[in-house]
Amino acid sequence: MTAISHSSLARSALAAGALCGGLAHAVPVNVAVTIQNLAPTNSVSFAPLHLGFNSGVFDSFNIGQVATAPIISVAEGGSGSDWQPAFAAADPGAVRGTLGGALLPGMSNSMSFTVDPVANRFFTFASMVVPSNDFFIGNDSPTQYALFSAGGAQQISSITVRASDIWDAGSEVFDPAAAAFLMIGNNNLRTAQNSVVSLNFGELAGFNGLTTAPGYVFNSGLAANSDVYRISFSVSPVPEPQTLALMLAGLLGIGWLTQRRRASIAG
Repeated sequence: MTAISHSSLARSALAAGALCGGLAHAVPVNVAVTIQNLAPTNSVSFAPLHLGFNSGVFDSFNIGQVATAPIISVAEGGSGSDWQPAFAAADPGAVRGTLGGALLPGMSNSMSFTVDPVANRFFTFASMVVPSNDFFIGNDSPTQYALFSAGGAQQISSITVRASDIWDAGSEVFDPAAAAFLMIGNNNLRTAQNSVVSLNFGELAGFNGLTTAPGYVFNSGLAANSDVYRISFSVSPVPEPQTLALMLAGLLGIGWLTQRRRASIAG
């Protein structure tokens, strides 16, 4: 019988542990998220985008059900003040963030996140549609957008939202005088509607002809198949420590040479 040393057993145990760990985690990647407002000129704008890369357990709303505090905090003012904490409580390991400010027609914005593509392979988002009392965009199912496969490979490059995908939280009565983003609107004057979440973009035409806070006169101009919003993803490797060290050394070298040249010129 062949003898097996303690060191060999230890190495085998470490290897097995590494393999098991690989089932739950992968090498982190950088995900650059770009958002674009595709709506027609003078049409809808959007509040900041609340987003999260996650394990697929946070469900902030459901069609046909009464809206709860997390999604209401997005739909009735755009702040996400309840959405973000609820997300963190439901999925502590999620990578969350808020992207951009007011996104007017034709505008875009971007931000990068470091993500484990296996542990957090799903993408969840929500943003208020303005002007409105309680309209928003977002994914009903927490597993609707699997950005990465179970093995960590990217499988979605972009998400395009159409007018027919716009949600009405059903939490606030339609009233231009209380609508966010309008010159005449006071977002604090809310009247409870006590309805349920539904799909609704047609009601936005009720704001036509009213002046928005940025100064343009609103005109919905939307049909059911109108593209209004796009979220694009660009995935790249996170630089390894050795690469970062080389980059830093190179930058320090450039700085040193620059100083030497300046000193030489001054002399």
